Amino acid sequence: MSRNYKFRDQEKLYFVTFSVVNWIDVFVRREYKDIVVASLRYCINHKGLEVYAWCIMTSHVHLITRTMGERLEDILRDLKRHTAKAI
Repeated sequence: MSRNYKFRDQEKLYFVTFSVVNWIDVFVRREYKDIVVASLRYCINHKGLEVYAWCIMTSHVHLITRTMGERLEDILRDLKRHTAKAI
């Protein structure tokens, strides 16, 4: 299965899930959850990401999202890269 996101219509809503490698429970610590939230806020304020709902579980994140700015796959790639490095 491809690890790259593929979105055909950038203006539609998408349900997106991304998980931690080997489903390790990383997000049990508040400071790690705060990093995810800060990354989401940055993408909302600077990249045109629109988030309608989100849920941080212990080993993965769910989003209902779309974009009116940059391509959604590019935003998610950058979000995940930044979050992984920060954690």
